[in-house]
Amino acid sequence: MKPTIVRAATLAIALIPASSFAQQQAQGSKAGEPSEIKHIAAPNTPEWEQLRSLVGQWQNNTEEGGMKHESTLEVRMTGGGSAIMHVMDQGGPYEMVTMFHPDGSTLLATHYCASHNQPRLQMISAPGPNQIAFRFKDGTNIGPGDGHMVGLVITFIDANHHDEAWTYEDKGKELPATVFHYSRKQ
Repeated sequence: MKPTIVRAATLAIALIPASSFAQQQAQGSKAGEPSEIKHIAAPNTPEWEQLRSLVGQWQNNTEEGGMKHESTLEVRMTGGGSAIMHVMDQGGPYEMVTMFHPDGSTLLATHYCASHNQPRLQMISAPGPNQIAFRFKDGTNIGPGDGHMVGLVITFIDANHHDEAWTYEDKGKELPATVFHYSRKQ
């Protein structure tokens, strides 16, 4: 037999089981039975509910170093309710996304930073009432001494106001937190 015919025959034989498997998955494991996808329920913790309360559009007016900074924030649910997407300055040159999501019984925040790294922060005990705190756990694209986020404290003031204190570390030194004062857009 020619090598081309052998390859074609081998490919056809290999594809038959794959095609049969795909067909079974589409039809259910047995003929007539629907296939089941099991989902883990979204966490039902006070912290998760507080984070969910932020869903919406926000505006920040912060003064830092004598300069006024304005920024926007959009918070929305995604992943079938399994994650909260937090988008700072959407469409701007320094847009950043933080994904809040459960990992077993704890909450994580993966921050996709304008510094081109992705620190993961893990929820810790909050320093005060009406606060949720996260601290650096690990990350990607972070070398020794590289600047990256190491902390976040969200303070819930009321339904239309919250503060976010973001802490950055550079060359092993933690810098003072930058605090954003958000008001819900009406």
